[in-house]
Amino acid sequence: MLPTRRSIIPLLLCLALLAFVFFYWQRIVQPAPWTDAELQQIASLSIAALPPLPPDPSNAVADDPRAAEFGRRLFFDPRLSANGNISCATCHQPIRNFSDGLPRAVALGMSKRNTPSLAGSAYSPWFYWDGRKDSQWSQALAPLEDPNEHGSSRLQLISLIASVSDYRRRYETLFGQPPKLENQHDINRAFANVGKALAAYERKLMPGKSRFDRYADYLQSGADSKQQDLFSKDEIAGLRLFIGAARCTECHNGPLFTNFEFHNTGLLPPAGELPDRGRIDGVREVLQDPFNCLGQYSDDPTHNCPELRYVRTGPELIGATRTPSLRNLANTMPFQSKGQHATLSSVLDHYNRAPLAMIGHNEATELGLADWQLRQLEAFLGTLAAPINAAPEWLKAPATD
Repeated sequence: MLPTRRSIIPLLLCLALLAFVFFYWQRIVQPAPWTDAELQQIASLSIAALPPLPPDPSNAVADDPRAAEFGRRLFFDPRLSANGNISCATCHQPIRNFSDGLPRAVALGMSKRNTPSLAGSAYSPWFYWDGRKDSQWSQALAPLEDPNEHGSSRLQLISLIASVSDYRRRYETLFGQPPKLENQHDINRAFANVGKALAAYERKLMPGKSRFDRYADYLQSGADSKQQDLFSKDEIAGLRLFIGAARCTECHNGPLFTNFEFHNTGLLPPAGELPDRGRIDGVREVLQDPFNCLGQYSDDPTHNCPELRYVRTGPELIGATRTPSLRNLANTMPFQSKGQHATLSSVLDHYNRAPLAMIGHNEATELGLADWQLRQLEAFLGTLAAPINAAPEWLKAPATD
């Protein structure tokens, strides 16, 4: 006897329920296996893929341990400021991944933008949110003279080094005698040397191995059946979104989760402020900077500066800011160039909506992700937390003599 319509309906419902259960098991309880292409992309994001730190020809003492120790002492010394209370570590706090937890840095005054972490920054060809500096040592100089940060002067700094016996001895070992204060060129050279010592210290600050990196190692070992022992189902789903539908790796790629480029992503300025012009101003400043790669204070006799010689200068840079690293986000909130977003969920919502930019053109497009997918992305980003990879002595101020 042929089945009746009434008897078929329960059967179809039962089959649909079984199909749903199978899908739920495969996709939620038991995540789908990673494809070869996905595994390759995950491996490219792992800290294991981070190459050795490249040399900095513009800084002759970049990898000199004596310079690094001198730089560490300068980094934690508040005497480098106008009032004797502000050091580099005031805003770049080791306990906060060398950031400060504020929307914008506060020292003698308030700076224009958020304090980025120093971990792994030596890999970047550009510094500051607008890229107005092209070397780590040149960047280290700017806060020393900024009236909202250290508020010091070149004369004050060189006088301090000449008057403190330990500093004078360390400086002379690396650079020769401090200059006489009548010659501006010599003062500028000594000022640049201060930045080079600070950079030698900052090159010691590397990002550590996170839970994501251990998970990537696990996948590269060929194992896949027990991946939830290391990652929750939401973290796995978030990683899948990160390298897929959320399109995060278009900018946040490589082992430092940044392409070191500049993008306009439609960020709104804080209330009452004009939009940030970003890279369009930063590129003009770096080209005019006497301490840039092509300048006379670079130690590279060849002045091999392709990044600076062929730098982009078009109108697409209006409102663009540098892509930050996503490593250790939990210790570097609030987020974005002026701390516009207090939480990761707020950041993700912004990129999901991709609002129109107030100036320039927002390069991002609306993602259309559901709330639960955004939560999965946030869960994954939390797996990038890790301690700084540096010897303990580099993470604290030296003992006073």
